[in-house]
Amino acid sequence: MADTYDLIVLGSGPGGYVAAIRASQLGLKTAIVEREKLGGICLNWGCIPTKALLRSSEIYHYMTHAAAYGLTVEKPGFDLAKVVDRSRKVAGQLNMGVTGLMKKHKIDVHFGDGALAGAGKLKVTKDGKTTELGAKHIIVATGARARDLPFAKADGKRIWTYRHALVPKEMPTKLLVIGSGAIGVEFASFYSDLGAEVTIVEMLPRILPVEDEEVSAFVHKAFAKQGMKLHVGSGVEKLEVGKTGVKATIKGAGVEEFSHVIVAVGIAPNTESIGLEAAGVKTDRGHIVTDGYGRTNVAGILAIGDVTGPPWLAHKAMHEAVVCVEKLAGVEGVHAMETGNIPGCTYSRPQVASVGLTEAKAKEAGHKVKVGKFPAIGNGKAIALGEAEGFVKTVFDAETGELLGAHMVGAEVTELIQGFVVARELETTEAELMGTTFPHPTLSEMMHESVLGAYGKTLHI
Repeated sequence: MADTYDLIVLGSGPGGYVAAIRASQLGLKTAIVEREKLGGICLNWGCIPTKALLRSSEIYHYMTHAAAYGLTVEKPGFDLAKVVDRSRKVAGQLNMGVTGLMKKHKIDVHFGDGALAGAGKLKVTKDGKTTELGAKHIIVATGARARDLPFAKADGKRIWTYRHALVPKEMPTKLLVIGSGAIGVEFASFYSDLGAEVTIVEMLPRILPVEDEEVSAFVHKAFAKQGMKLHVGSGVEKLEVGKTGVKATIKGAGVEEFSHVIVAVGIAPNTESIGLEAAGVKTDRGHIVTDGYGRTNVAGILAIGDVTGPPWLAHKAMHEAVVCVEKLAGVEGVHAMETGNIPGCTYSRPQVASVGLTEAKAKEAGHKVKVGKFPAIGNGKAIALGEAEGFVKTVFDAETGELLGAHMVGAEVTELIQGFVVARELETTEAELMGTTFPHPTLSEMMHESVLGAYGKTLHI
């Protein structure tokens, strides 16, 4: 007889394991099915290990610029294998943490390939052996994977996806990064800071194309100053892999040779071979179609996270998981998932963070706007840190004072952005933000000054 549960979660990434934990907290008998490692891509091959790598390159950057702080460092260097090993140990530590959380919340873990097998059933196959599980509800949280270039699939040797770039066997000397979203830009920044000659190619007219145009322009200029080459409104038309490198034909730039290539051109949902078609679950371009509570068109089957579409962010999946589980458990007052207040963060040097509408999108939506912008050079803490490049930009509705969007570039802005996320969630107006006391000296004062600037009240510039 099959093991039966109130809820089975297929996939243990940020959305999946959070869904299982919240379900257990609400008294549901819960199981999770995972084919690889608990924690999914984010914890094992994405968000966390990339930040560990970027921390190493950041410290190395400071070491090579120690003189600017009155310090002396003799012959700074790095051991790539040890940098990678530290990153893997960080991921491993958190993997064990998720394992502990499963035990703490008495969640059964089944390792293997899971697939829907009829109403309320899920089959799990491992090492050629298949078992069947039953549940009132099944949440699909299978995530997504890197998309390959049709004319040059990643081989792990010369052409890399993010997974290969996380565990390089050798340091690239001349690196081509195809795609300038968060993943591409972060790896470009990491390898550039460690001394690789980096070129970025982006099909759209600017790098970081989902960000505010002023932010994109600032990062473009900063990267160029760091020595990177950037081709926007361009594309890679051909890649020829050799024993010692890759010959790339770049639109508008001709043919150039590189030691390695990172492909960061988007993701594809993991929806194959999990029984969606047989179950009648509706998809759109591969992504599972859901409502604001994670419900699909088939009763008892739900879906959350990257497999359901953008934004492809771990924190979106986590929040979506809680909304989904609380709704199916009958918790009162659960609000449908909204994506407008989900922040985006890019951990390059400089960092980028944003929430809400860009200035251009706000105008397209019909808003009359007031825009404030404050540069890091006007902030005492930024100057003291030696991080006086960057700015904070805020966009308000001119008639209501609603904070429509906030956009930041510079030191530690990925930590600062949450202040504006909370403000939007609470429907805070410009008057309330102006009346808030920000501690001094902090980088957060730039946020206050940006708000003041939108209304002609800037104090420190």
